[in-house]
This record gives sequence, structure tokens and C-alpha cells, in this order.
Amino acid sequence: MSAGRDDQITLVAFMQASNVSVYSGSWRYPSSAPDFLDLRYYQRIARVLEEGTFDLMFFDDRLAMPAIYGGSPAEAVRYGARPVKLDLTAVLGAAAAATTHLGLGATYSTTYYPPFHVARTFATLDHLSGGRAAWNVVTSVNDAEARNFGVEQHLAHDERYDRAEEFIEVVTQLWDSWEDDAILFDQKSGEFADPAKVHEIDYQGKYFNVRGPLTVPRSPQGRPPIIQAGQSGRGQQFAAKWADLIFTADPSQAVAQEHYKGQKELIVAAGRDPKAVRLLPMVYAVVGETETIAREKENILLNELVHPLASLTLLSELTNHDFSGYSLDDEVTDELINSISGIRGLVQGVKRHLGGGKVTLRTLANHRATLLQGPRFVGTGEQIADQMQDWFETYSCDGFVLAATHFPGAFEDFVRLVVPELRKRGLLRTEYAGSTLRENLGLARPASSFAPTAGEAADA
Repeated sequence: MSAGRDDQITLVAFMQASNVSVYSGSWRYPSSAPDFLDLRYYQRIARVLEEGTFDLMFFDDRLAMPAIYGGSPAEAVRYGARPVKLDLTAVLGAAAAATTHLGLGATYSTTYYPPFHVARTFATLDHLSGGRAAWNVVTSVNDAEARNFGVEQHLAHDERYDRAEEFIEVVTQLWDSWEDDAILFDQKSGEFADPAKVHEIDYQGKYFNVRGPLTVPRSPQGRPPIIQAGQSGRGQQFAAKWADLIFTADPSQAVAQEHYKGQKELIVAAGRDPKAVRLLPMVYAVVGETETIAREKENILLNELVHPLASLTLLSELTNHDFSGYSLDDEVTDELINSISGIRGLVQGVKRHLGGGKVTLRTLANHRATLLQGPRFVGTGEQIADQMQDWFETYSCDGFVLAATHFPGAFEDFVRLVVPELRKRGLLRTEYAGSTLRENLGLARPASSFAPTAGEAADA
């Protein structure tokens, strides 16, 4: 296959600080490591990813157990459907200590955290990791999360995005509130920093009034890169305005190509360079030393490990709707779609993937909890590299968010068998370009919005 692009694939590892990966049966895979409560577990995975020159490992998060199904977390606990979510600050600190180049991303909610807290967390991580932090912006999912924060009901979709717009404005201004040369550290004179270069932001908005400045000086990247995964029309517009990496959930290559074209047009309309924003679909890779071995693994993963109630539990969490009174074989009707906010896009995506026709709750749930959730590349290292190259060179994506079928083996197999093939084709780096995540992604370091322009500096 001839090379169609002069850039290289962006590789992101999709992580959970949990008993499972995003694939809810992963904990049952025979070689899955059970020590997910030990920091060395995350350090081992991080070192494997750095060996494979991944750009970034980023952690998904939820602020509640899945508890919409049956009004209880019982089934999530019983079947291991993501009941465990560790605090990401400690996890990323451990990963930072074990690596020197790998980017470190975390999910923090704009609905339940204050912006000052988020700004300080990521500025601190960026300093302590030497410039490798990234923030995955989410507006959170459901009422179970709301109730853990003393709120009876989750905010409506559009209001969550209105709040998120203000939230990210506050965070970026706080990140900028120290100019790059503010610290003097003049021990002789006793002057630590120049107060004229440390700014109160005095943000006044509908949702937030924040004085500032941040208590953390400007970090190595200036502003850590932003990850965003909005799939709705509003979410795609938000991503076009703010995101450096857009995490997509396209069920097939045809859908991914359509999404890629439309999202890049939105980025242009937002006044940004479309080449500077990466679209990265979530995929699974089932790798084997032979195709037969890979297909045997796929069969186990598809058919033996995910309990149907785990799938329905996770569908209830995603849609904020209790499916405990339904049968798995119930058809997803227009009436049902109209009664559940936010489910329409999911159903449409599944129908496009299946080529139309009837969709049952079993099918819909399996597309949220099993290997049907995203495209999967199955085969030897060479065969998987062929599939990834085809997606990349046909502008279906700018790279991939690789989800694990099990930890840590899925990433170990990929690095051992697929990475050498991608490197051989010039599609993946052999070494990191720089010390910061922005350098490795080829992203410019933004100037502080409070710094004087060239003209102002000349007049000073």
C-alpha cells in the first residue's frame, strides 16, 4: 500500500483505574492481572506503552458506580461492570514516576469539580511530569453521579455544555495567570517573583465567578492539551473550538470517514487549523502470533466473558435510563428512542454499522459493553498494521485510541507484534520527538493570554 500521508499515526492507550478496561469482560480473561489496586500495576502498563512510543495513556472516569439499572449498583458490583474507579491524581503520579516521555491524561468533570481545582491539578501534574499532562473534558453522564455530589438530578444536555464553555474559559485563564518569566528567584534581593506578571483573572460569568490567580506557576506546556469526546452536534462544536485530540466512537470505517470529514469542517469553521486537531476513534486490537490464534482469542472475548446483565447495566448508565423492566430481546422502537434523552445518536450509529434494520436492546447493550463497542482489528501484527494503515491513509482518522481487551496483555501483545510493523512502514515513530506531550504531538506551546504582544513589549 502506497503512503498517502506524510504524517504519522497518533497512538493513545485507553485506560481505566479499575478492575476492568472499557470492555466489561476484561477482568475474566484468563491472563488478566488482578493487582489493579497496586500502583505497580499502572506503572508496568505505562512502561510497556512508553516502549511502544505511544503518545499518551489517558484514563476514563466516572464519579459513581453504575446504579441506574434497577435503581441499585448491585448488578454492577455482582458482574464487575466498572464498580471500581480509583482517584486519578495518585494513579497518574505513579505513572509519571515510572516514565519519562509518555503523555498522561485524565478525565475530570466540568459538572462536579470546580474549575480552580481542575486547573491546579493539571498544572501540578504538568510540572511534576516534565510537561506530559492532558485533560479529558467531560460533562458527566447521569443522575447516579449527581447524587454523589448532593444534587438530585443531572443537568440537561445543553446546560451542561453551557457550563462547560465557561468552565474551560476559567481553566485556561488560570493556566495563563502566571506569565512564563514571572519567577525571578533572586535570593540576593529577596524578590521571588514579579507581581506585575502574576494576574488575577476576575472571571465573572453565569456559572462561575473566579478571582485567581492560580497557585501554580505556568507549566511546561503552558496549557496541557485538551481531549474531548462529544458525539452530539453540540459536543462536536465544543470539540471543534477547544480540543487538541478528539476521541470518537465510530462503529465502522464508513461512519468514521463521514465523521472525520464533518468534524474537520467544524474545526475550520471555528477558525482553527484542522491539521492541528487529531481525530482518534476507539478500536480494539486482538493480536495473535497467527491468525488462527487471534480468531480463537476473539471468539472467547466475544462470546464467553460478558454477562448480559453487565451490558444492560452499562447501557442504563450511559443513557440515564433504567432498563431493568425490559427484555434483552425487546426492539428499540421510535417510541423508546423518543422517551430517552441522548439515545438517538447511539441507535443511529448502531443501525449504520449493521446496515439498517431492527435493533434490539441486546444488540444496543452489546455495542456499549463488548467488543462490538468499537471497530476491532484481528490477526497477526502484520494484518493489524494493514488495517490501521488503511484507516489512516483513507482519512478515516489521524490515529487510534486503543482499548484493551485485558490488562496488561493486550498492550503487551500490541507493542511486541504490531508496533514493529507500523515502524517498518514509517507510520509510527521509533523515538520520541521531545520531552513534552505537545512536542510529541507537534502542537505549538500557546503564549499566555496575559503576556504582552510583540508591539506592547517594544513600547515598554
